[in-house]
Amino acid sequence: MRIVFLGPFGLRPKGTMQSRALPMAQALAQRGHVVTIIIPPWDYPSDSGHRENIGAVPIINVSLPPRIPVLWYAIVLFRMLRLAFAQHPQVIHAFKPKAFAGLAATVIWLMQRLRFTQVRLAVDSDDWEGTGGWNERGNYNWLLRAFFPIQEKWVLRHAQAVTAASRTLQQMVAALGLPMQHIFYVPNGVTDKYMATLVTKDGHEVRRRHSLGKGPVLLLYTRFVEFPVERVIKLWQHIRAQVGDAQLLVVGQGLFGEERALDKLALEADLNQDLSLAGWVEARELKDYFAAADVALYPMTDNLLNRAKCSVKLVELLSAGVPVVADAVGQAKEYIIPGNTGLLVEPGNDEAFAAAVAQLLRDKSLRRSLGEKARLRIHQHYTWQRWVTRLLEAYRA
Repeated sequence: MRIVFLGPFGLRPKGTMQSRALPMAQALAQRGHVVTIIIPPWDYPSDSGHRENIGAVPIINVSLPPRIPVLWYAIVLFRMLRLAFAQHPQVIHAFKPKAFAGLAATVIWLMQRLRFTQVRLAVDSDDWEGTGGWNERGNYNWLLRAFFPIQEKWVLRHAQAVTAASRTLQQMVAALGLPMQHIFYVPNGVTDKYMATLVTKDGHEVRRRHSLGKGPVLLLYTRFVEFPVERVIKLWQHIRAQVGDAQLLVVGQGLFGEERALDKLALEADLNQDLSLAGWVEARELKDYFAAADVALYPMTDNLLNRAKCSVKLVELLSAGVPVVADAVGQAKEYIIPGNTGLLVEPGNDEAFAAAVAQLLRDKSLRRSLGEKARLRIHQHYTWQRWVTRLLEAYRA
């Protein structure tokens, strides 16, 4: 089968195409299908016009025209579609029902109705983009805030198949009127190749590099989307009241400089000496940071954005065997079996969250058991190689 993936933005720095679309495409290619990824790198202009192969998957970055108001969007969209149909695909899979991918899906739907093409149209939804979702979190102007909710709902209603990354998204798409037999639950996972790289890791080097002491290390692997920064300080204070030498290692950067706000709050709370901000870390180095951690924190506010999302970061932590304490929100309840592959607590209950972390810090055998079972569960149920069949069902539905 010849398949084209259309993205709403570039392969970097955002995560959807890098962490979801690319491993999907690679898993399909391993089954003998021909998959091409076409993306408009407006958020990473230096990739304009660049072509590369990652494994067996060609990546084509659309050449960006000069920034002429309105016309610029039309030219980028035209170039995306021209490149897509040049691959003679049987299926076009648009990633996110918004922005350029959503516009492309709309044009393809119109072409189907006018009988200009018989290509099948699938749409991937990995976040709720409209009201209550990324519209509240993204740095959009007023026009896009008004347009994206309308675009998202229309595109999801008119797709021939929708791949939904979470149970919540699956239900929300069904509520829009698309029959359930056209909605396919395809959660985020990892590749077998990624799982193999986790065997060799060096947490001692990370501890030395960040001057971490002998006390237990708490890992916060995040973009600061799922919770307010202030909550991290509250949780840490509760944990320190029970485990006085706990240290906090933060991996990742916020969309709006939240890590700097955390640093300031930690200084005010006299916690800054035991805080290490690693910032953005190369993917190949993450396994070493995971190995440096005793326990990972995964706090999530109970809102629509978090209920609908499917966190790649949570999957990575579990696949690396890091014992995780998380709020029982959305997909965390799918990935974590409480007391077996991690610990879940009532959302927003900081005391219970801290108590669960303290319990793990005091019980090394429990940490080891949770980590090993989490890693095994991800390998058995959440590798992309195992979800290819579900993708093919979506394409043939």
